[in-house]
Amino acid sequence: MNTQSNATPGSPLEPQGVAPAVISPARRFYWSVQRELWENRSIYLAPMIAGAVFLFGFFINTLILRRRMHGAWPLDPAQQHQMFAAPYEIAAVLIMGTAFIVGIFYSLDALYGERRDRSILFWKSLPVSDLTAVLSKLAIPLVFLPLLSFAVSVVTQFLGLLLSTVALLGSGVSVSTLWSESHFFHASGMLFYHILTVHGLWYAPIYGWLLLISAWARRAPFLWAFLPPFVIGGAERIAFNTTYIFDLLMGRVGGPEMSARPPGGAFMTALAVPAQFFIEPGLWIGLAIAAAFLALAVRLRRYRGPI
Repeated sequence: MNTQSNATPGSPLEPQGVAPAVISPARRFYWSVQRELWENRSIYLAPMIAGAVFLFGFFINTLILRRRMHGAWPLDPAQQHQMFAAPYEIAAVLIMGTAFIVGIFYSLDALYGERRDRSILFWKSLPVSDLTAVLSKLAIPLVFLPLLSFAVSVVTQFLGLLLSTVALLGSGVSVSTLWSESHFFHASGMLFYHILTVHGLWYAPIYGWLLLISAWARRAPFLWAFLPPFVIGGAERIAFNTTYIFDLLMGRVGGPEMSARPPGGAFMTALAVPAQFFIEPGLWIGLAIAAAFLALAVRLRRYRGPI
């Protein structure tokens, strides 16, 4: 004798289907970037430590300057710039260089590391596409690190100016000249433009290439990334007595053609007029090459298993 269920259709006793939560692609990308920052603390620690070291250098430089000045001003404007503005320019360049080096090593390990430790098997089980994963890794050296290096540079320069101001008080040296020679606000604006153009756009094919090698190499990605261009450039030099490959690589790493120093000797920037930068053929060719590298990296991550 069969007993019929007392549950009627639509009653609370009947199991109800629960619709899965819908996560937008933007939110998935955001959490993917957050994951990269959680797993790679050197991304933000290295520029911050570099800024702290340079800040200490500012203080030592100011103390030495105070002992040497004895209230006397150099009459040559070039000497004034060398004393007051050059250390701040050097600090910004070195902080950006630190971020660039961090970006290189991060990009080479971004896709290679998850295949080496087999964590890719776990990450592929999550509802995050390969395109989102690769773009989140590209965003670290192309967006996050340049903006972080800009923030660290500005804070370091500002705190350095404050320390120098305090150290020079009562020394007979005009503090106003220190601030005028540093061109803090003008230099910060030029630095931000340089970050957006060179580190944010011009370096895109470099990081695209590094991510491609990271997704392809089974071992020693650093060698696979740098040895082939070096060998090809050397072969060109021997065979044809030309250096087009080396010139191309140096132009990409060094940035587009440098313009003249802005008024007052502030930070040098690449193609200071935006119209000149955005009509530069090398920019768009590089972005197209970067897109091709990224497409290959996405495909390799999709079909390439752990090492």
